[in-house]
Amino acid sequence: MLCGTRRERISQNPYGLCYKPNRRRKPKAPPVDLSTLCLVHGILEERGIRRAAALANRPASSASAALRRVEAALSVPLVRRDGQALVPTLEAEARLPQLGEIARATSALAALGEGRNATSAISLAALARFAAAARTGSINAAAKSLGLGQPQLTRQLSKLEASLGCTLLDRSAKGISCTAAGLEALALAERIAAAWDALSAASAERFRRSAATWRLGTVIPFGHESEIAAMLARLAVEWRAARPRQPLFLSSTTADELVSGLKNRRFDLILLDTDRYPAEFDGRLIGRSQLALAGPRHLDRSQDFAALLHSHPIAVPSPRSGLRQMTDRFLEATLSSAERARLTLVEVDSIPVIINLVLDHGHLSILPEHSVANISPPPTLLPLDAAYQQSLSLVWPRDALSRQAADTIIALLSRP
Repeated sequence: MLCGTRRERISQNPYGLCYKPNRRRKPKAPPVDLSTLCLVHGILEERGIRRAAALANRPASSASAALRRVEAALSVPLVRRDGQALVPTLEAEARLPQLGEIARATSALAALGEGRNATSAISLAALARFAAAARTGSINAAAKSLGLGQPQLTRQLSKLEASLGCTLLDRSAKGISCTAAGLEALALAERIAAAWDALSAASAERFRRSAATWRLGTVIPFGHESEIAAMLARLAVEWRAARPRQPLFLSSTTADELVSGLKNRRFDLILLDTDRYPAEFDGRLIGRSQLALAGPRHLDRSQDFAALLHSHPIAVPSPRSGLRQMTDRFLEATLSSAERARLTLVEVDSIPVIINLVLDHGHLSILPEHSVANISPPPTLLPLDAAYQQSLSLVWPRDALSRQAADTIIALLSRP
């Protein structure tokens, strides 16, 4: 059958899941020049765009654009934000040695002639063409091997020499030969090419692996004994049995970050702890869990909800989570605005920490009854009205491949 675009032929498994060999084609890498790579090296070293731009005497906008171009060329994110600072990702840390090698070789290349600030005009392609011409000893032969016209290559080599401010090649009727500066430039060009090849090879391998992988973003399970954790573990095992050549990558985070990740294609599908999601996506309710007011094991059950809420601090998850939204609904329905203003709320973006606060530090929290009941011994649980439930929804983009992946996940989760 045909799935997705008309030209994209897909094979199926018994669960209806499409193979996706062309689902994420690696984009054509944008042109990258030496100045761009040096700016990105500076950003990673200085951990900031403005500091790196100031050191390079370039506008911050140029440094930011350089970072985007290199991330696109390598198909990996190189930085993440930590407050106001930029922190290199693990992928970036692994690539810093190669970027440092390129920066050092670029500095040495600029020092060959008078064009010390002109390396911004030198692309990796220009260096590769110079190296090809120098190695063959003939501009015409090099042009043929590169698929270029001889006049075009001649102009490019002359432009490179003008940028560096020195003569790289001696021309004669017998061909070309490197000057002293040309020999140094050739060695530096090959150092730069080797470093870039190492960077590109790592990215190509990473893309090859990720292109076949389905990425499922999920809410954070309450613990290894929770229903969600058990469900996801079973899904991972059954998916691997059904599709050994298509890995399923699971990543847990908050509801808002899941939706953002689906929009920017960091995730292919997401499992949300809410039945509300953007109208631009499709979704299916996977299940519901009854919520309960969880408290310490010695909690006085004779008190009503309002009295309990005022006599204990309340641990709540991040506002970005579906569980927090349901908690807020319960508090608004149970207490007046004046009463809510007197509550002691402790916001913690970690469910395991919240459970520890409930069990060992006298806090209350709104948690799924069945998941928390599996803790041994469990906290005191006071079930809420049936209107308060944690919903689990599988959400995906509106395209044929995503729909088939969603159908597969739903079928696997529905198996007894």
